[in-house]
Amino acid sequence: MRRILLQDSDERLVEVFRVLGHPARLRIVRLLMQRHTCICSEMVDDLPLAEATVSQHLKVLKEAGIIVGRVEGTAVCYCLAPGALAAVRDAVAVFADGGEPR
Repeated sequence: MRRILLQDSDERLVEVFRVLGHPARLRIVRLLMQRHTCICSEMVDDLPLAEATVSQHLKVLKEAGIIVGRVEGTAVCYCLAPGALAAVRDAVAVFADGGEPR
């Protein structure tokens, strides 16, 4: 299969859409948006998934730069990465307008 060449900004959109296209990851982002705070293990209580599965989704979100994690004792607490969703919003707006990213 031949690779489709994209601008860097479009490559980023593809990655973000891939990451947020999974229902569990989108739900995790919503939980973080609603709580406006870092969440540790209680996130597992809000999802019908095993703790290991939630951890894997958190890892994918973190690698994509959408969330950040910090260690608090024996737990890792997760928050939205500062500016991550605003950057996605801006990139989608430019894309929707047919313009080139700045």
